[in-house]
Amino acid sequence: MKPADFTRVFDILSYQQEKYPQPEALNYALNNKWINYPIEQLQVQVNAVSSWLLKNDFKKGDTIAIVPATGNPLWMIIDFACQQIGMITVPLHPTASAGEIEFILAEVQAKICITSNIEQLEKVKPLFTSKHLYHLRDSENEFFPPLHANFPAIDIDEVTSITQSISPADVVCILYTSGTTGTPKGAVLTHHNIVSNIKSILPLFPIKAGDRVLSFLPFSHVFERTTCYAYLAFGASVHFCESTNTMAEDFKIVKPVFFTSVPKTLERMYAYLGHQCEQKNKIKRWLVRWAMKVGEDYQDDSRKSIAYSLKLFLARILVLNRWRNALSSKTKYIVVGAAALRPEIARLFSAARVATLSGYGMTEAAPFIAVNRPEPGMNKFGTVGLPIPGVKIKLDDINDNGEGEILVQGPNVMQGYFNRPELNAEVFTTDGWFRTGDLGKLMNKRFLTITGRKKDLFKTTAGIYIAPQELENHLLTSPFILQNMIYGFNKPFVMVLLVPDFSMLKNWCDENSIHYTSPQFMIHNIKVIQKIQIEIDGLNEALASYKKIKKFILCDSEWTTENGDLTTSLKIMRSRVYEKFKSEIEKTYG
Repeated sequence: MKPADFTRVFDILSYQQEKYPQPEALNYALNNKWINYPIEQLQVQVNAVSSWLLKNDFKKGDTIAIVPATGNPLWMIIDFACQQIGMITVPLHPTASAGEIEFILAEVQAKICITSNIEQLEKVKPLFTSKHLYHLRDSENEFFPPLHANFPAIDIDEVTSITQSISPADVVCILYTSGTTGTPKGAVLTHHNIVSNIKSILPLFPIKAGDRVLSFLPFSHVFERTTCYAYLAFGASVHFCESTNTMAEDFKIVKPVFFTSVPKTLERMYAYLGHQCEQKNKIKRWLVRWAMKVGEDYQDDSRKSIAYSLKLFLARILVLNRWRNALSSKTKYIVVGAAALRPEIARLFSAARVATLSGYGMTEAAPFIAVNRPEPGMNKFGTVGLPIPGVKIKLDDINDNGEGEILVQGPNVMQGYFNRPELNAEVFTTDGWFRTGDLGKLMNKRFLTITGRKKDLFKTTAGIYIAPQELENHLLTSPFILQNMIYGFNKPFVMVLLVPDFSMLKNWCDENSIHYTSPQFMIHNIKVIQKIQIEIDGLNEALASYKKIKKFILCDSEWTTENGDLTTSLKIMRSRVYEKFKSEIEKTYG
């Protein structure tokens, strides 16, 4: 008998049914109650949605726009249903502007659109001319019909006939990324692109059939989409958070073995421990700080000194185990992507027995390119790991520091940008390598480190090139700095726009008998400015003279995707932030 395999993304459903069928394949919380989808029920509902789409004259090659928030089994049902009849999904980020949504809907000529809720539907309605506009809020008007509990039985023959004609070379989705330029461009991914990526990561992580995993990242991002497909291929039991507000409770209930994250989530968990330092009595405060320092010195290496091993044992008993249990006592692995994670945070989590593995990927690569591994010697903190099997990387135009642009080649790399022949000619070399636009170097000749974006490099009037991301990551090691953006293009020195961590700042003010009001006023408080200057001075000690931060501007509110200061992958929209603070920047240099 031929062993189970999958060559198209939707084949993963039958793959799991044959290898290790899960009675709780997908799960989600609704009104504090967990609802389970067995794998067999998933396939039935997927077929029902496919049948409804066919009966409403949708066909292979038609595009469907979806506006998901956090993951949900219903999104995966719709996704698989479209795949098995050849429709192309086009996810839209819920934080996208009306202009971006209108542009994408028109460019792909979407025939149908489904949003996560009524609010999103109302946002899309004036931008979408088709009558096929629905949402997933049950018991309300315009709810997507085939997901109703009383939806009539279907004739599966037509669905099966079309499913058999779908090829691994067929397009699954067009995933739009705005990048830091703000111009949306759609990466075209096929079944083969995504399946090859899934099969490359399956051997890398020790997830077993039946293991519980937690999903809380937006389903509009390729990172979480591909990861959720892989969870099903692993035979894991996937639990979707109801919302970001329920995450802490969901962790306690689900007790996941594994989850994926972006750095910001782990930074908040790290900051929570830092806040404990400020709120306890002096002895406990010293103990927490000591345990954090021990954790931040952790190395993923079996060769540890006796002295360090003893300190680590005590740190775990007294602080780190309790901190880990507040997250989940069963969590063993975290894979972090989308942006750089500060090495000391990865070390601290790993010291608390939660292996924290940084990776690197792009929408254009479906998305995994490189990742650290859980085996000893295969995880190097401060890097994004080794290329995944089947994917090759090389550095182009390498400078004296060993840095160059990262080029990628592999079966996971997209077919190209939708309707962008000129851009495709720019990003693909004549011999088929994809130019990522990211700068990197190799540590120990094999571990990839991301050092910045090629287009973000700037030159000071001294003629020296500065990679801002490296400096920004360095500044984030201060617990008082939440966000920052380095600037110095054609200027005599480097300065920084800085958003303080106002919760840490409030604790510091309370400790030092400084009256705390609102952020708008605190950024002008002379003692607060002096405190931030002390932090900057300390950080400058580790920098070469031409990189030292000479001036800073304090900002009173966090940069977010909602206010347009960050991309959907949480990268700074540098031109926008610069324009917001242009006058303050010029005064600083003046």
